Amino acid sequence: MNEISLEISVDDVSYLLGRPGDKPRMIDCREQDEWQICHIEGAELVPLSQFGELAPLRFSDTHQHLIIYCHHGMRSQRAALWLRQSGFNNVQSMRGGVDAWADLVEPEMPRY
Repeated sequence: MNEISLEISVDDVSYLLGRPGDKPRMIDCREQDEWQICHIEGAELVPLSQFGELAPLRFSDTHQHLIIYCHHGMRSQRAALWLRQSGFNNVQSMRGGVDAWADLVEPEMPRY
């Protein structure tokens, strides 16, 4: 089995979310105050500051495609690596974060 790349581009995420059928589960690992400014529709908030406590409660299917994002992509990489080390093989970090999403996919999205 080929291992999927740790990072995924905003364009690829947009494609996956727009196609029919199974969609990846979008996880926002920013904090509540950032989430309130903007987030990708359908995403779930699991703040990195609470990731170690919340992840075991929120994620159980180790084969589910999870895409983690943050503001620019650094925190989401840490979260994705943590999940991979915990046995989740189909986890990716969205390169550039919600900032790149606002640039390339949803230009009307509020920014900070």
